[in-house]
Amino acid sequence: MAIEAELKAVVRDPAGVLRALEERYGAGRAEVYCDTYYDAPDGSLMGADRELRIRTVHGPDDTRTVLTYKGARVDEASGSKPEAETRVEDEAAAHDIVRGLGFVPRIRFEKRCRNYAFTDGGRRFLATLVRVPEIDATYVELETAASEDDLRPALDAVRSLLAGLGIIDGDLTTEQYTDAVAAARP
Repeated sequence: MAIEAELKAVVRDPAGVLRALEERYGAGRAEVYCDTYYDAPDGSLMGADRELRIRTVHGPDDTRTVLTYKGARVDEASGSKPEAETRVEDEAAAHDIVRGLGFVPRIRFEKRCRNYAFTDGGRRFLATLVRVPEIDATYVELETAASEDDLRPALDAVRSLLAGLGIIDGDLTTEQYTDAVAAARP
């Protein structure tokens, strides 16, 4: 399973980072993610730092649904995890299957994203500027795929690209959106 080598940061200057992304990578793609995270009834999936998610992405030209499994973190400093993901044809059926297997929805929330896909130094990257309505912050996520042997160089490349956007190490966070949204809800 490939590792999602990713760093996430709180953005102190959202307009400046947006401008830098647009200048470097062109117009981003505005999308709204509707995420539902599932867990075992006893909480053992999330309790083991694993994730099972169904994401429906509403874009300007299409809507697609993706099923994702993330294993436990392989790098504590970045929060990077092994990830397997596949597009599913029928959103309702995907939810029915996951619930039929005994998993229960734990949290559902929306992310408003602007995505920039690009290649740098022979690597494919995805930069995403993120707003979650329930959280009073803007984030940037930058990711690339890596193997276990390639994780450190991949994260170094991600960190370098973030620095070019004005993101410093002090802005990095490993807090998960699921935890932040749960904390923001009464």
